[in-house]
Amino acid sequence: QLSPAAGIESIGMWILEAVPVGGNVSLDPFLFSVDTWASYSQALQGSGRTLLPLETNLVDEVWGDQRPPVASSEIYPLPEAFIGSSWQEKVAGIRQQMEQHSRDPTAVLLSGLEETAWLFNLRGDDIPYNPVFYSYTLLTHTSISLFVDEARLSASARESLQAACPGELCVELLGYGQARTHLRSYAQGNVTIWLGTEYTNYGLYGVIPQEKLLEESYSPVMLAKAVKNTKEQDLLRAAHVRDAVAVIQYLLWLEKMVPQGLVDEFSGAQHIDALRKAQQHNHGPSFQSISASG
Repeated sequence: QLSPAAGIESIGMWILEAVPVGGNVSLDPFLFSVDTWASYSQALQGSGRTLLPLETNLVDEVWGDQRPPVASSEIYPLPEAFIGSSWQEKVAGIRQQMEQHSRDPTAVLLSGLEETAWLFNLRGDDIPYNPVFYSYTLLTHTSISLFVDEARLSASARESLQAACPGELCVELLGYGQARTHLRSYAQGNVTIWLGTEYTNYGLYGVIPQEKLLEESYSPVMLAKAVKNTKEQDLLRAAHVRDAVAVIQYLLWLEKMVPQGLVDEFSGAQHIDALRKAQQHNHGPSFQSISASG
């Protein structure tokens, strides 16, 4: 992320200033969305500089055996009380959209972590402040492939995903690292793959022939996720009420403690986090607390 003080409008502009004409700019395609990659490519177009995907991430190489371990915590299903629609209903809805689309897509590719988490009503904690887990999904009219570390799935999550095996609602569990190879193989057939360019990474996008792509800004899963049914709306309202209780408690605490000089930004952030954690159903903040301004 560029600092405003840098005086540079965009990363693309920075590349133009930093890389001489005739130079190559290499990026790990799995760390950039299709849209972001396209914006950099457009910025370099006609400049004498070339944007290239980097097959081996150099930072990964430098880490060596000192790299922090990959996420290993359990991937678990949402409790029934917090589910607006079963994952089977969601899959049926996406398949219906596939059938109704004028391009007749044969598959939907999900790269955004929240897409897969929402579709299957599963949660994890691989990313700080986000209840998601590393995964990809390839959904067709007759099959569902989930690319994930299978060993991390709780027993109840695995049972839910594979209760209808064999069949069209049976979720095939494949290794997270197999996604690109599997997708490349699938794309060799007579297929059309529907994806959202805002979230799909360029590493997967790059193995699909252009004539077999159905590109839109957002996948049908991301758009369906944005529309809340009555139960989900009620759950959102209840969550906001619980959070409002914590905020009111915090404001009362501030009125008492600030005049005494007993609170600073750090202790304030800790206190609001503790108040929210005390509320029923709390699983932690969605971002690091910002407890001061000015």
